Amino acid sequence: MRVERSGAVGLVLARPARLLGVEPFFMEFIAGIEETLAERGLSVLLHVVPGHEEEIATHRRWAERGLVDAVVLVNLTAGDRRPAVLRELSMPTVVVGAWQSEPGIAPVPTDDVEPVREALSSLLDLGHRRIARVTGPAPLLHTVARTRALLDTCREAGIEPVIVEGDYSAESGAALTARLLREAERPTAILYDNDVMAVAGLGVAKELGVAVPDELSLVAWDDSTMCQLATPALSTMRGDVHQFGVSVGLTALELIDGVPVVRRWSPTVRFVPRGTTAPPPE
Repeated sequence: MRVERSGAVGLVLARPARLLGVEPFFMEFIAGIEETLAERGLSVLLHVVPGHEEEIATHRRWAERGLVDAVVLVNLTAGDRRPAVLRELSMPTVVVGAWQSEPGIAPVPTDDVEPVREALSSLLDLGHRRIARVTGPAPLLHTVARTRALLDTCREAGIEPVIVEGDYSAESGAALTARLLREAERPTAILYDNDVMAVAGLGVAKELGVAVPDELSLVAWDDSTMCQLATPALSTMRGDVHQFGVSVGLTALELIDGVPVVRRWSPTVRFVPRGTTAPPPE
């Protein structure tokens, strides 16, 4: 049993460090956690690493040195080893995403299915039948859930979507959008797994002379200032990311205090239509 407190909650991000400077999601998410912990005099210990092996090594080092009182685990993948390692280390853990609650590990789940179905249904109602999606990394469980939701909804509508894999960066969003728009039968609507790729895709459409939204509709997952200030403003699947971080912070505090953990979900993500969605060209 942990007696002395470090006064910190650890968060390791296995992703390119350069993405943190341009992707608003994690900055808002971390701000929500930090704000909640600060009310109790705790802080977030953030570390960025290339992959899961380095993340596991960081968790072992933190546990050995008593550097954190709990950790937040994000971006679960199929066959993920990290929860088992954290159980072995007896480290109180908040899992962001779907996971079975068990002693010392508390999930704050997200619904990655209904937002996709809602956005896609809106596009289908507008008349779109050639639909593409630029995903995040394929191994991530939330990517898998979103892809399944897209495929199921399209199957119900009798259409077959085009799915390409990105990495959340502007470079991948731009390159994959250019590839899709150069196809003989290019899509009339593209959904992106984050805001950065969507804004980059909007820029590429302008460069290629594809009018948005008259010839092409675009939808981003995650709303941000860059989506709202884009021209035209991007339609998004929007959730309260800051409040998501607050919920994770509250759950971490309950684990640290050893009190019953309140079951929390991330805030509901809803489709917000703006200037990048319209009926497809005839």
